[in-house]
Amino acid sequence: MRKNGHSYTYISQKTGVSKSTLSGWLSAIPYIPNKMTIERIGKARAASAEWKAKRKIESFEKAGEEAKNEIGEITKRDLFMLGIGIYIGEGTKTNDSIRIINADPKIIRFAVKWFEQACGLSRKNFSLRLHLYPDNNTKRCIKFWSNSSGIPMSQFQKTYIDIRKDKKMFKRGKLLYGTAHLSIRSNGKKEFGVFLARKINAWIGEVLK
Repeated sequence: MRKNGHSYTYISQKTGVSKSTLSGWLSAIPYIPNKMTIERIGKARAASAEWKAKRKIESFEKAGEEAKNEIGEITKRDLFMLGIGIYIGEGTKTNDSIRIINADPKIIRFAVKWFEQACGLSRKNFSLRLHLYPDNNTKRCIKFWSNSSGIPMSQFQKTYIDIRKDKKMFKRGKLLYGTAHLSIRSNGKKEFGVFLARKINAWIGEVLK
C-alpha cells in the first residue's frame, strides 16, 4: 500500500497498525502520493509528505554510506566482541543458563553463528522457543524462525502464547513473528553446560572491568 502511494493514516485505518509503527517499518520505501491520497489530504500536504519522505530516504542512504566506510573490514575479534555485547544486552546471566531473547531475526541468526564460532557449539546444541500473541499465526512464525535461524523445527520447544489482555492490544501488529528465545543445551557435554554459562559471564566481567 505504501508503494502504491497511500498515506500512513490510510494504511493504519486498513491494517490496525499504528502510524508510528508503520513509519518505522516503511520509512525506506519511496513514497509518491496517489490520486486518492491527494484528494483526501490536499495537494499541498501530499507534496509536503512526499518531500519529507524523499529527504528521509536520502538521510538513510547517507548514513548507510558513512557507516560502511567507518566500519571497514570486520575481523574475527570484532565479531567475538560484538557477540559478547549482544549477550550483555539480550542474554540470560543467572541460574547458570544460556539464552538470548530477541524479536529481530538478524540478532538471533548472528547469535547462532557466534555460539558456533566462539563457543564451539554445533547446530544440535540449540533449541528455540517462541513467545507469541493471539494475533500471530503460530505455524507461519515457527517456519519463519526456523528458516531465518537455521534451527530445525524438531528443536523447537512448545510455543508460548501470551493471552494477557493488557499485553494483547499493546503488542498487536507490532511483532509479526513474536519473540524468539534461543537456548543452549549441552547434550551431555559438560563444557557446553554450566561451565559455558560461567565462561560467558566471565567474558562479560572482563569486558565491563
